[in-house]
Amino acid sequence: MPPPITEPGIRAEPPSGQPASALREAPDSADAPTRRSRGEDFAINGKFASQRMTGVQRAGYELAAAFARLFPDGARPSLLLPANAADGLQFPGTTTRASRLKGFAWEQLGLPFALGGRTLLSLGNIGPLWTRRQVLMVHDVAVYDLPDNYAWKYRLWYRFAYAILKVRARHVVTVSEFSKQRIMARLRIAASRISVVPNGVDHVGRMACDPRILSRLNLRHDHYVLIVGSLSAGKNLARVLAAIERIRDGHGWQFVVVGGCDLRVFNAKAKSNPALSGRVIAAGFVSDGELKALYEHAGCFLFPSLYEGFGLPPLEAMACGCPVIVSREAALPEVCGDAALYCDAWSVDDIACKLERMMTDPAMRARLRARGRARAAGFSWDRSARRLLEVLERQPG
Repeated sequence: MPPPITEPGIRAEPPSGQPASALREAPDSADAPTRRSRGEDFAINGKFASQRMTGVQRAGYELAAAFARLFPDGARPSLLLPANAADGLQFPGTTTRASRLKGFAWEQLGLPFALGGRTLLSLGNIGPLWTRRQVLMVHDVAVYDLPDNYAWKYRLWYRFAYAILKVRARHVVTVSEFSKQRIMARLRIAASRISVVPNGVDHVGRMACDPRILSRLNLRHDHYVLIVGSLSAGKNLARVLAAIERIRDGHGWQFVVVGGCDLRVFNAKAKSNPALSGRVIAAGFVSDGELKALYEHAGCFLFPSLYEGFGLPPLEAMACGCPVIVSREAALPEVCGDAALYCDAWSVDDIACKLERMMTDPAMRARLRARGRARAAGFSWDRSARRLLEVLERQPG
């Protein structure tokens, strides 16, 4: 397990070769007798099917699907969906549009009436406030730890919701020991009421690679750095751009940013700065197949995040054989172990230094590719689903 969390940086030092099994096999704080569950005993909150696919939505879908597969055909839990859920969702159990409502109204008003006495699994941080037969997955408490990253209305809603859910939810599940400790500290929930069920990453193996994006962006194998962007300051994109400015242009490297940055602002800044112009590409949101191709052909993946409850993108990169640079913040050392090169997320100079070191050292990249693949192999959605079922079977009937 990672060392105790220290304030104010909320960071943990990288463990020395900590196996991934330490995440997935941690015992619950309290032993309790188990009971046999049937798939029909559960329903799954499918709000994630109406949202853009980020780490939380990916985890919700993959864990829900793996959990449903634990039960035989015809006896699997139902995935309850809002009216605006995506069409064509592939799910191994039954899917039901629970009402004509969507969004907040569906989750708080429509969903509870569709449960019919079943235990609800809410896998995306929030669930219906007044449902007692509910197990809630809280991925992180960034809204408490990094409040400046969120609008005041968002902060107010989450604080109100968690004040109720921490009492009414039957049990809380989270994705890392780091997040468990932060939930205990921020929400004042006893350790015995929180279980760690880590994310998996084997969904990457099922993605069909789409390499056409490489020619479209004019990228050369091993000659670009892949970066995940976000509107959140926690992804640290401002320091990443400052670090790129300090790397001399003679290497011929390109820096590809995927995800949700403000493209107009980002492109204007890149074009107006000679140190960035022509070197930084804002690709925006890409498909799963395009992302897999970008991972597989990148010289490295840079993820100097300031806060992660888990950190799925670097694990996806590892699964694709891409060397990874991550920060020492939050859950990243716990997840990445000795399979990544660590940087100081708060230091522009150190980010630039680690980028140059990685991109100019083929032997290091080869070592980290091998370590990363081995590390990623320890994180399976099926294992996580079995762990979730064990947690559920320890709860009172």
